[in-house]
Order: sequence, then C-alpha cells, then structure tokens
Amino acid sequence: MKSITTSGELKAAIQQLELQQADDLILLKEQYFKTKEGFKLVNLIKSKFKEVAGDPDLKTDAINAAIGFTSGILARKLMIGKTINPFKKLLGIAVEMVVASKVVKNADGIKLAGGSIFNRLFRKKEVQDKSY
Repeated sequence: MKSITTSGELKAAIQQLELQQADDLILLKEQYFKTKEGFKLVNLIKSKFKEVAGDPDLKTDAINAAIGFTSGILARKLMIGKTINPFKKLLGIAVEMVVASKVVKNADGIKLAGGSIFNRLFRKKEVQDKSY
C-alpha cells in the first residue's frame, strides 16, 4: 500500500476500508447462516445418508450380506424343513449361520461362478453356417 500524504487520500482510504468491512460483514453473516443450517440435525442426517449411500463398498457389502442371509435360510429350510424338535431347530440355526458366513466371505467367487453358470444356461446358441 502506498503512503497517504493528504487528507483527501486518507478519507478515500478510510472509505475504501469501510466498504471492505461492510462486504466482509455480509460474507460473514452468510457463512454463519450456512453453518447454522448445516448443523441442524435433519441436515446432518441427510448429509451422512448421502455420504453412506454413495459409498460403493457399502452397497457391495449389503448385497453380499443379503445373499449370505438368503443362502443361510434356504440351507436351513432344505436341510431341516419344518420340525417341532428343538434339537433340529437348533441344528438348523447353526447350519444357517455357518452357510451365511461362508457365503458372505466368499461372495465374489460365488457371484462369479453363478454368473458363469447363468451365461452357460441362457446364452444363445450360435447358429453354424453350413454351406454345401
């Protein structure tokens, strides 16, 4: 900043600083209200939900857990069926938990194998061109 030598320059510098101060006050107030709005409980929950929903690893983990849970239930139903015997019910729960945990741990391999089997079963047969 250059040196102020006259009273006119001093008045102009003071006026410029007052305008800058007014602008800074407006910006500060805007930022205060944005921050206040951001700390409201509803907005915090929304932002966290968007953050979590956008995480691809979470989606993959949720899908793997759902596949494991479903596989465990199916395994229990197939092995035990409907029974009133408490020992068989306990055994069914144990089977369900073991199958579910194994499926969740190996979900990527199971999905790959399932996709391969699906493609083999449902792919279109290629028609061979037989020219005689």
